[in-house]
Amino acid sequence: MIQADLHIHTTYSSDSAIAPKALVEQLVAHDLVKVAAITDHDTVKGCNVTQQLASSYPGILIIPGVEISTQEGDILLLGTEEMPTRPWTAESVVDFAKTSGAISVVAHPYREYGMGDQARSFKVDAIEVVNGASPRLANEAAQKLARLMGLPGVAGSDAHQTSELCTVHTQIQASMDIDEILKAIRQGLVSVPAIGRSIHF
Repeated sequence: MIQADLHIHTTYSSDSAIAPKALVEQLVAHDLVKVAAITDHDTVKGCNVTQQLASSYPGILIIPGVEISTQEGDILLLGTEEMPTRPWTAESVVDFAKTSGAISVVAHPYREYGMGDQARSFKVDAIEVVNGASPRLANEAAQKLARLMGLPGVAGSDAHQTSELCTVHTQIQASMDIDEILKAIRQGLVSVPAIGRSIHF
């Protein structure tokens, strides 16, 4: 069982103040969360930098990813260091995830830049059911959406400041291996401690 923050922005996002080095240091120091996904806005440039910094510490793991601003709303891609080709629609980004082996997650569906009920039209892999920057009612609506769609629910801090890192996380029944983590998320072998629910919603 691992604990992972699956939604983090570094200084490679224009609105984030989290330096990759600060993120790595936070993971090293944290009692519980040792896995983090880099999901900068519309760029994967921060992934390799952060992974290189983390490589000095065998006890932590960085999952490469990106938060794509699609026409319908934001989608997290986990497990990719490549960008889908434009124009970015929800359908094309989800298709890219399936062909590249990445996971597609609807980010904060009921907050600004979220997909809302439109998410039901796309074959995504998971729903972000707890977003650290979203109000409680928005997260509760996301949890209902995951149950309705029969999809796994994951959590991420959506951190843009170091103080926000790892404030919420996902428990994943996997080892410290990216491929195994992605497979476990697809299979719903996840739970979100903040709401005490596990597997598929």
